[in-house]
Amino acid sequence: MMRWFRAFLPKEERFFDLFARHAQTAVLGAQALQDMLRGGEETPVFCQRINQIENDADGITREVLTAVRRTFITPFDRGDIKNLITAMDDAVDQMQQTAKAVMLFEVRVFEPPMREIGTLLVECANLVVRALPLMQSIGHNVAMLTAITEELTKLEGRVDDLHDIGLKELFLKHRNANTMDFVVGAEIYDHLEKVADRFDDVANEISSIVIEQV
Repeated sequence: MMRWFRAFLPKEERFFDLFARHAQTAVLGAQALQDMLRGGEETPVFCQRINQIENDADGITREVLTAVRRTFITPFDRGDIKNLITAMDDAVDQMQQTAKAVMLFEVRVFEPPMREIGTLLVECANLVVRALPLMQSIGHNVAMLTAITEELTKLEGRVDDLHDIGLKELFLKHRNANTMDFVVGAEIYDHLEKVADRFDDVANEISSIVIEQV
């Protein structure tokens, strides 16, 4: 009965604008991460860019959480809105954690699987950008939203595979050499994998909202 009643009430639609703005920061962050993983002397420049993007994303997240408290009728459940924006923000936060590790260990050269993961993370961010506008009319977009969330999960699986492949290659490369190089490389792989995990969390939150709304 409550769901039926809510369907006829005017809803605050600015949440979708905020979601879209946050999703764009994720794309910019993923692109900066991809550029960072090319290595070279400009690596710190891209790390700093990721830090700024993360600050911007935090600001948008605060706007969403404030709007949730102040809005009478939300597009969908308040808890779902909080969970979705938190998952989105966690993805950008994890990009920043990756950049922090790169700066801490002064890494300037990155392994091929790392660069490939960077490319996949850009794909993940672009999929989130595609999904969010469709949530304004979930009933008409169930099939497309389902396809997008499934693709996000597949990309997360590919990142897991690259993480394992990369660690193996890193071990073989450094087992008779500098142990610290392996430790640092493994740390970066773990951070990159967590970015993909957070995008998969976004997919799960979108799926949960779709299920509740149809």
